[in-house]
Amino acid sequence: MRFMAAYDLMESARNANAWLGATARTFGSFPATAMVPHPMFRMMAAWGEVTERTFNRMVVKPDWNIAALPGQDGRDHTVTPVPVLERPFGDLIRFDVQGREPMARRILLVAPMSGHYATLLRSTVTSLLPDADVWITDWHNARDIPVSAGKFDIEDYTLYLVDFMKELGPDLNVVAVCQPAPLALAATALLAEEEPEAQPRTLTLIGGPIDPDAAATDVTDFGRRVTMGQLEQSMLQRVGFQYPGVGRMVYPGLLQLASFMSMNGEKHATAMRDQILAVAGGTAADHDKHNRFYDEYLAVMDMTAEFYLSTVERIFKGLEIAQNRFLVDGRQVDIGKITSVAVKTVEGGKDDITAPGQCVAALEMLTGLPDDKKASYVEPEAGHYGIFAGGSWRRNIRPLVLDFIDTNSGKPGSKRRGKPHLKTVKNDGPADDTGRMAV
Repeated sequence: MRFMAAYDLMESARNANAWLGATARTFGSFPATAMVPHPMFRMMAAWGEVTERTFNRMVVKPDWNIAALPGQDGRDHTVTPVPVLERPFGDLIRFDVQGREPMARRILLVAPMSGHYATLLRSTVTSLLPDADVWITDWHNARDIPVSAGKFDIEDYTLYLVDFMKELGPDLNVVAVCQPAPLALAATALLAEEEPEAQPRTLTLIGGPIDPDAAATDVTDFGRRVTMGQLEQSMLQRVGFQYPGVGRMVYPGLLQLASFMSMNGEKHATAMRDQILAVAGGTAADHDKHNRFYDEYLAVMDMTAEFYLSTVERIFKGLEIAQNRFLVDGRQVDIGKITSVAVKTVEGGKDDITAPGQCVAALEMLTGLPDDKKASYVEPEAGHYGIFAGGSWRRNIRPLVLDFIDTNSGKPGSKRRGKPHLKTVKNDGPADDTGRMAV
């Protein structure tokens, strides 16, 4: 009950701040205040608007809201997320482009389960859709999953990926972004040993902690410094009475958000101040750069306690993937069993969450894979977010990933299986190349 009370206390504090923001916005917007020539009321309304939106976004799952794709046939092709496989802890989603036949490239994006929803990769999806059929792993908020659904740790996550790859077939190209990169590597190794015919054609690992000890960051230092007992006592709470997952032990999204923001506290405070001044001055807009970024950044989800603890203990502290000692459901996973899946790693030169060296370590572990099926790339000026969204992704990394897929699939992207050719649509991400979202 102590942990449940703490969870409800955080939710109550969030609710109270949203209410204070709504009250300030309403009070500062009364017509009577316009008769008083003092900027205080306008600033009060602006503070209230920004505060209300900030705290309300924390408990809402963002919509995909992907714009229709223009085609050479003169029509706009609407994009609809459609569930392919539905599981208690996450679904396999396909982005159905209306009126388009299957494309030569088939890409599964493996989204991280690290505090944000899969919509964090919205701009990544948008940039790939004109040239490929795209699926994504849509992980569920642990607060909404009843305790009766059981546990979900990194072994369960890996088995979900195995099932998703089997469902989509062998002509698949997997792109894993950040946290799931080591588990996507393990899932591919499991398939290589047990069902080789179900392996994907290519595997692209973007900014993932394959070997956290290869390059130190604040994240790896924290993992070494804090004991598992300290994490259990300070980070875990039970879901409160408001949600279907009442009683489930989780690492709460609100607590994760506090950790995210503390890493760049001054930057976030400045951004909020500037937005308040913009609202007061009438220069802000509902979908301006600030709101597009923070609507996604502030939308956080709870993570199951067992997934969080097993990630820290086995990936960061125990280095089970890095040392090729990972077990899944009692079975030894041998990365060296991968012999035919082409593997590419992508890193950001200014990535301070997964520093250069951590992801490329995967290539040394692939002892059974020929060198001509291995590739790596470092984007010098990109931070963590920039390697899968933003300018660096659009200009440099995305074309390289598509070329890598074409080179190793035997199906060039120019040879489509569908009639309507869709033009590439520029989609500016909500942050610049060095902007950071903790994934």
